Amino acid sequence: MHLMLRVLLPLAWRELRHHPWRQAVALLAVALGVALASSVHLINQSALTEFAGAVRSANGEPDLTIRGPREGFDDALFERVLANELVRHASAVLEVDTYARHTDGHRVALRVLGIDALRVAPLALDLLPRPTPGTARFVVLDPGVIFLNAAVRAQLGAVDSVALQAGSRFIPHRVAGSVAATGTPLAVMDLAGAQASFAAIGRITRIDLRLAAGANVDALVAGLALPPGVRAVAPMDSQARVSNLSRAYRVNLTVLALVALFVGAFLVFSVVSLSVAQRTPSLALLGVLGLAAHERRTLVLMECALVGFVGGVLGVAMGLGLAHLAMQWLAGDLGGGYFPGIKPVLRLDVASALVFVGLGTASAMFGGWVPARHAQRLSPALALKGLGEHSATAPAVWPGLSLLIAGALLALLPPIQGLPLAAYASVAAILFGGVALVPATVFALLAAWPSPGHALVLLALRRAMHQRHSASAAVAGVVASLALSVALTVMVTSFRGSVVSWLDSVLPADLYARTAQTSAAADMAFFEPALLDAVAALPGVARVQAQRVRAMQLDPSLPSVALVARELADPDKDLPLLAPALALPAGEVGVVVTEAVVALYGAKLGDTLLLPFAQGQHRVRVRAVSRDFARQFGAIHIDLADYRRLSGDTRLNDLALWLRPGGDIAAVQRGLRALMADASMIDFAASGELRQISLRIFDRSFAVTSYLQVVAMVIGLVGIAASLSAQVLARRKEFGLLAHLGLTRAQVLAIVAFETAAWMAAGVLMGLVLGLMVSAVLVFVVNPQSFYWSMELLLPWARLAALAAAVWLAGVLTAAFTARTAVSRSALLSVKEDW
Repeated sequence: MHLMLRVLLPLAWRELRHHPWRQAVALLAVALGVALASSVHLINQSALTEFAGAVRSANGEPDLTIRGPREGFDDALFERVLANELVRHASAVLEVDTYARHTDGHRVALRVLGIDALRVAPLALDLLPRPTPGTARFVVLDPGVIFLNAAVRAQLGAVDSVALQAGSRFIPHRVAGSVAATGTPLAVMDLAGAQASFAAIGRITRIDLRLAAGANVDALVAGLALPPGVRAVAPMDSQARVSNLSRAYRVNLTVLALVALFVGAFLVFSVVSLSVAQRTPSLALLGVLGLAAHERRTLVLMECALVGFVGGVLGVAMGLGLAHLAMQWLAGDLGGGYFPGIKPVLRLDVASALVFVGLGTASAMFGGWVPARHAQRLSPALALKGLGEHSATAPAVWPGLSLLIAGALLALLPPIQGLPLAAYASVAAILFGGVALVPATVFALLAAWPSPGHALVLLALRRAMHQRHSASAAVAGVVASLALSVALTVMVTSFRGSVVSWLDSVLPADLYARTAQTSAAADMAFFEPALLDAVAALPGVARVQAQRVRAMQLDPSLPSVALVARELADPDKDLPLLAPALALPAGEVGVVVTEAVVALYGAKLGDTLLLPFAQGQHRVRVRAVSRDFARQFGAIHIDLADYRRLSGDTRLNDLALWLRPGGDIAAVQRGLRALMADASMIDFAASGELRQISLRIFDRSFAVTSYLQVVAMVIGLVGIAASLSAQVLARRKEFGLLAHLGLTRAQVLAIVAFETAAWMAAGVLMGLVLGLMVSAVLVFVVNPQSFYWSMELLLPWARLAALAAAVWLAGVLTAAFTARTAVSRSALLSVKEDW
């Protein structure tokens, strides 16, 4: 320790001070990687914290919550709950998702909570109405008034009344004050008034409980004898559900952000290799003066640790700025759409910042480990004479092959706690295995190359083959950065291509009309069935198909699925199925589920599902599995006639209209609006518009992925330049010797160019192969395990070829440019140290 503090640390600091520009490249790579990872983490944590606060504000903090289906349950259960001796406080709530009409005519989505103001305070104080000063004391019990939170007021402005949509009409309500609940737009009103306004007389959707001291939850639930479809759940289940299912998106972003740090480690490797190569005589001299081999290794690693620490601190500061910019551009969900309406305040966590500084330091030391080992193994006597390493034996391939086999096996493992952790390990094993195979690959490719007749080409190929460790330093950055860039390019291309194909199959009509933007709001925004015949009679309309879309809670621990009731005469033609639909046994009701329902609920082909309706629960058979990129949490498609028979619900939400030849879309829209009681109750979109909107949402969701891909590639290209520069600058003596043997400057440059071209060709080939392997893991393992979507593997050969050619050309030009500087030195000065 004394030697480290008194000798090694000053030497490491001296190296950084005397070569700041060289170290700045590595420092910038570490800082950028830490900045990206820390900014993604910072935004995710801030959004989760804000979302958790909003849930607590709207739900309160009860000990237990009794929840039923979205249609609600009989409020007679509330009387039994109040009478139970294990319950200290109870509050009945009616939850309704609907729309408020803005003064300019457009609709604003909001949630309405019907509460009992005399009982809500002990359980959810933020929901307690705060009347406007000067209003009557008991205005909170008036069924015709509502109280708005700040999010609604921000969208509607200072209004005295608000019209709330209830089916095909808007009901005006007087604004009598506010509530403190934060988060998304929320309105609170008297429970009886909400039941009357939204046709839910005698029904509630949840009961919040505060239990008596020492109460046994199991005994309470057993004593209440809850009706079918009604369950007692933990109070924070809604927060946990969204948090858990957004976790895959957040973890994937964090892993992709760490890719930049991973590639930055290879850049540190290149820069430190340059440093060790240029300082070989001084390191050898230190060895002669008594510095032991392991102390030389420690010296190099200390330099890396200093670079990593400074880069980590700088990266955390940069990450805060990047997080602020990303919040303005992509909001708090980074394009994922998991926290709609949430505008989090960035909160810097000191513990997390220290973790990312540690990651930066560790990545720099990881990148410098091989050069540090090289400094440890060098022979001082030979190094002082300028003798280098060479080997004509083929390098071992078993370490790299073992990692590749391990990567393939890891990709076969299932997700761990809902995350593709084994798949991430598979990607890492494949990348490390590929880098480990670089020397063997270079040796094998060049050994198999026919012996050229030109002496310079022969000299270049022989040296490129024998200097495999130099090749590893030069090509490692190429392999890592190109493989990751290829993998992300293929993954995004495959995903986008699959979405385009899916849109082509699910948007066959000319015009679409809908009453609600979400399935949650569809219960209060709908068409009456009688409207269908009037729409079909409009001039220019050839055919109309209607569907009912609603949210259905199958499991309290999971988000709601979308139940889509539509005409399903032939599911094989009507939906993009993964396999032909099964024949349905007589007397059974069949449904088509999406891949997410299979993953979340285990509803495989031929299984049965229990669907909860207001009239009771009904068992249905899974006939087929469909692809759906719009609803990540799953959808269940059922024939409209079967749905109406099971549920008694005749409402409609969406219309698909096919126009006659020459039909005018604008005229049909005007005619349909004229049929509505209020024109603002309906939204239109042509199939082309829906396609463009969907692809814009897709591109926005993957904007961060594309940005991270570009950053990783830029870091990799810088690493290529630094690595090749290290190789060329370390060969000044060799160039001087070649000049003494009679080679011209142009011939020396040609040798360097041929060597680099051979190394880069091997690196590009390895990068492409590894990138395709990693892309297969991303497409066939990571995405299905993270988001429950399957897709085809699409290879953009033109883009991949252009990317590979650009990387290869950049490497060759970099080496040639650096070699020009190296060979411009006097041949006598280059070899004078050997005199």
